[in-house]
Amino acid sequence: MGPAPPARARTRKYAALAALITFLSVFLTAPPQAAAASLTEVTGFGPNPGGLRMYVYVPDRLAPRPGVLVAMHGCNGWAPAFHQGTEFASLADRHGFVVIYPQANKSANGLSNCFDVWSDAALRHGGGSDPVSIVSMTNHVLQRYDGDPQRVFATGFSSGAMETVNLLATYPDVFKAGAPFAGVPYGCLGPAGCADRTPQQWSDMVRNAYPGYTGPRPRLMTWHGTQDSVLPYTMLQEQVDQWTGVHGISTTPVTTDSPQPGWTRRVFGSGQVEAYTVTGAGHDLPHAGMAAHAVRFFGLDGGTPGDGAGQIRGTGSGRCLDVPGAATADGTAVQLWDCNGRANQQWAATAAGEIKVYGAKCLDAAGTGNGAAIQIYSCWGGDNQKWRVNSDGSIVGVQSGLCLDAVGRGTANGTRLQLYACHGGDNQKWTWTR
Repeated sequence: MGPAPPARARTRKYAALAALITFLSVFLTAPPQAAAASLTEVTGFGPNPGGLRMYVYVPDRLAPRPGVLVAMHGCNGWAPAFHQGTEFASLADRHGFVVIYPQANKSANGLSNCFDVWSDAALRHGGGSDPVSIVSMTNHVLQRYDGDPQRVFATGFSSGAMETVNLLATYPDVFKAGAPFAGVPYGCLGPAGCADRTPQQWSDMVRNAYPGYTGPRPRLMTWHGTQDSVLPYTMLQEQVDQWTGVHGISTTPVTTDSPQPGWTRRVFGSGQVEAYTVTGAGHDLPHAGMAAHAVRFFGLDGGTPGDGAGQIRGTGSGRCLDVPGAATADGTAVQLWDCNGRANQQWAATAAGEIKVYGAKCLDAAGTGNGAAIQIYSCWGGDNQKWRVNSDGSIVGVQSGLCLDAVGRGTANGTRLQLYACHGGDNQKWTWTR
């Protein structure tokens, strides 16, 4: 098990914290001399009550129906500098998605270029201010580049991290997931302040941001350094409490691991919430390699042209092998679902006989007998993660000799997969479309 966040500070510490908007902090404070040649400023993108400037990065090799990522700087920061100083643009080059870099302009307690996460307008759906401006930018890009509205995400540092969570709360119908680096829970800078709350209390604040909304809630991957002297490390757990409450899942992680030395990842539910502790890090995220983990969490790194990935479609059902909710947690059971081409349906075969999704999770048999569940699990080279893809359409487990099978000959969305003795039925036959 990795380190758990330290005990929460007393309420008065959080109240004092809320009064100190100085924790909005600094990232890349020097004004850029010039925007990168491939970064373009866009004007006239739609309603802009926040008065923000919009920059967009469109890679030369744009994927069909590309995803969209909004990436936001911290206070005293600049959008072109955040573009130049982070890895999101290089990942867009690799995977074909579009990156929007909004330029903030609000002042708070002596700091400039902050995103509004404190006004009444910013804290509610359709209220105005910066969130409405950012949604306008997003809609402009979706229309201009035929983007996929089911693959819209947000990320940012410090003030940008706060706006990331704010967008997830106020526009869950637009943003499907977010990755804040060194942020706070939604509403922490509003009138209610940052006082310690229960998961129910925190999550009620999110629900009240958009009364009447009953659709799916965005997933959250949140990062924080243990030595952050600007925003206390305890803010990581407050975000976990808030968003596990939003999803109605336990605050006890289902898995804890260390993807890299110094990183501790806790996964909650079936992957709706992930929390990364970065040991020894201050208020200076993201570090090298972190953006790639966020892009993988969003599913923006799968299924782009030329990567060998494709959909595995059941002959009997016409539906595709699918990871529910685009979850990434080890042990998530695989299902049949309407084919949609998203990253959680993009599978790539390796020379070792593995079938991978998200680039790092393997199709995994949880046993060797009839009825053994099929799940995703971190690739480790075991024979229960190796498969033979046969010319008759069957996919056979190397360890078990049994076939990949739709349970009960099911064809409906949500039908689970299992191992079963091969019998040649259509529920055991698959086509792989790359």
